[in-house]
Amino acid sequence: MPPNSTTLAAAANVAVALPSGQLYIDGAWVAGEGEFEVTNPADGSRVGAVAHATSAHALRALDAAEAAQAAWGRLAPRARADLMHRAYRLMLDQEDAFARIMTLESGKPLSESRAEFKLSADFLLWFAEQTAHVHGSYAESSHGGFRVMVHHQPIGPCLLITPWNFPLLMIVRKAGAALAAGCTAVVKTAQETPFTGALFTQVLHDAGFPSGVVNLLHTRTSSEISAPLLKDRRIRKVSFTGSTGVGALLMEQGARNIVNCSMELGGDGPFVVLDDADIDLAVAQAVICKFRNAGQACVAANRIIIDKKVEAEFTEKFIAKVKALTVGNGLDAVDVGPMISAKQRDGLAATLTKLTEAGGRTLAGGNPIAGPGYFFEPTVVRFEGPSEVMCSNELFAPIATIFPVDGAAEAIALANDTQFGLASYVFTRDISRAIGFAERLAFGMVGINRGIMADAAAPFGGTKASGIGREAGQDGIYEFMEPKYMALTVADELS
Repeated sequence: MPPNSTTLAAAANVAVALPSGQLYIDGAWVAGEGEFEVTNPADGSRVGAVAHATSAHALRALDAAEAAQAAWGRLAPRARADLMHRAYRLMLDQEDAFARIMTLESGKPLSESRAEFKLSADFLLWFAEQTAHVHGSYAESSHGGFRVMVHHQPIGPCLLITPWNFPLLMIVRKAGAALAAGCTAVVKTAQETPFTGALFTQVLHDAGFPSGVVNLLHTRTSSEISAPLLKDRRIRKVSFTGSTGVGALLMEQGARNIVNCSMELGGDGPFVVLDDADIDLAVAQAVICKFRNAGQACVAANRIIIDKKVEAEFTEKFIAKVKALTVGNGLDAVDVGPMISAKQRDGLAATLTKLTEAGGRTLAGGNPIAGPGYFFEPTVVRFEGPSEVMCSNELFAPIATIFPVDGAAEAIALANDTQFGLASYVFTRDISRAIGFAERLAFGMVGINRGIMADAAAPFGGTKASGIGREAGQDGIYEFMEPKYMALTVADELS
């Protein structure tokens, strides 16, 4: 339903204590070169102003990170862990502030912001616990005579670039791993959601992290920060979440200095419903997987691929649930919030035109919602068969597309017909069939009978154009460490 303007205005005026809008460099909040404003996508109202960082600020932040690196990297793992545990406890005390700021900046429903907060706190705790549990190895060489020792060391100062759609989760997942590994960091927030990153940085400051270990930059022009930093040999790692195009550019810039890269990029998630699936479960999970964050998620269900034997039942139930979704200001009790900007919302008309010209038929929604804010109706479009317009085209919008198929073989072929390889999903009651299907999906992650799968204990990442490396899980911390091999001669005889 369309948002009520009176309710929007009332919700937008809820008092929220914003953190500093300044830059955080070398342990202090400092002014930038002018400011830029942050607006609420639910009604266009002003959230606040933050400092604009230039390339000079970026290099000052790197100076601080480099100066702090040696001491931070040598700090006892348990000491680093203690600081992270302290930050975790402080973070828990500010759940409401984090959730409301996220909703004001990104527009997502408050319930989703609270869920993101809880997941983010889990990640911080996970990395705090991992800090003192990084293990090397000791072994005899293959031909004997000496020993092979492997020790893991922090990679060095890192550039962490976070997106707007999950503003807290992404900074915690990146910075948590970097700090736990013993790396210092320069964090660049998304210009749409800088206050969330600022509040997390304040938590780290209050927890007692040493000056220079974490530095935070906001900017209107991302390249003004990333380009000079990636030209500087002191940056040894870049971790980025965002579009494949930008990720490729950052990798190209970092290649000059052979900068280690972790990239979590675009997705084209196939959501496959086989003929023996629990339809009610598949429908419920498809709604969550597609319309969470108004479809603005790289792991969203981009293409719903359904066996023709169950398509009618699934589609009828799915459309009913989609039509029941409430749309409005995230501070109200709604299911779906706004698009992040007018540009994103206005571009959906052209997207739907392309889908229609490619053979798609709109079954629900399809229109922008009049009034304040950047709202669009939850939409369902059905295709008769595969579409070149859809394959390798991330919608990043509250638009679900349905593709009927004849059997599992056709489903797997359509699912894999994409340049992306991030998240995928399959629904079936047969566990053997599920594993066989999942193993054939050319994706880094597979949700089996579930549409949400992020967890601190799980390695998050994709293949092909969806990125390089993994965040979290058992191996996430090692993305920020270099293995050092030491060969030790051992005497044949003891005197």
